[in-house]
Amino acid sequence: MAQWFQVHPDNPQIRLLKQAAALLTQGGVLAVPTDSSYALVCHLDDKTAIDRLRHIRGVNDKHHLTLLCRDLRELSLYAKVDNRQFRLLKAATPGAYTFILEATKEVPRRVAHPQRKTIGLRVPDHPTLLALLEIHGSPLLATTLIPKDETQALNDADLIRQRYEHQVAAVIDAGACSLQATTVVDLTGMSEGGEPEVLRQGSGKLELLGL
Repeated sequence: MAQWFQVHPDNPQIRLLKQAAALLTQGGVLAVPTDSSYALVCHLDDKTAIDRLRHIRGVNDKHHLTLLCRDLRELSLYAKVDNRQFRLLKAATPGAYTFILEATKEVPRRVAHPQRKTIGLRVPDHPTLLALLEIHGSPLLATTLIPKDETQALNDADLIRQRYEHQVAAVIDAGACSLQATTVVDLTGMSEGGEPEVLRQGSGKLELLGL
C-alpha cells in the first residue's frame, strides 16, 4: 500500500519529504510532482528499483530514462557537456526540458542507453521536487508517469494513488501538475557541429532554446 505525503505546493514540509527520501534509500519507487507532469523516481544505484520503475512504466532498457539534478553543476558530473551545449542548457534550466547527452562514467551502465551510451538529464523547476533532491543528496532516476500502453501523462495525485497504490512505495501530493510531459531535445549532435534535435515537444517552450 503506497504511503501518502500531502505537502504544501510552495513550502513543502521537510519532515514529510525526509520520510519520502528514506523510502527511496530503501529501494522504493515514488510518484512525485514536477514542473511538467508527475514522474516515477528511484535511487540511481539500485538495480531492483530501476527494474521496477521500468516495469511500472512499461519500457525496456532502450527507453531513455532521465536523471533529475539539482543544478547545472551536478548535471555536468553525469553528462559530457561542451561550451555550445552548456550555453543552451543554461538558457533553459531550471525548466520543463529533458536533454539527451553523452553519459559520463558516473552513470551506471545499466541506466544509460545500451547502444548510444546516452542519458536524459534535466533540472526541474518545482519546489517540492527540488527539496526532495536536496534531502536525497544526489540525482534521482526518473521517467514521466505515462501509464503502460497509454500516451497521456498523469497529473492528479489522487488518481495516481488509486492506479498505483500497490506498485509504488509512496505518492507525494503537491497539487495538480501540467498534463504535458517535458520537451525532449537531443544535444549529442552539437558536439560534432550539428544542431539540437527536438524529439518531443512538450511543456518547455522551444523559443527559449532558439529553436
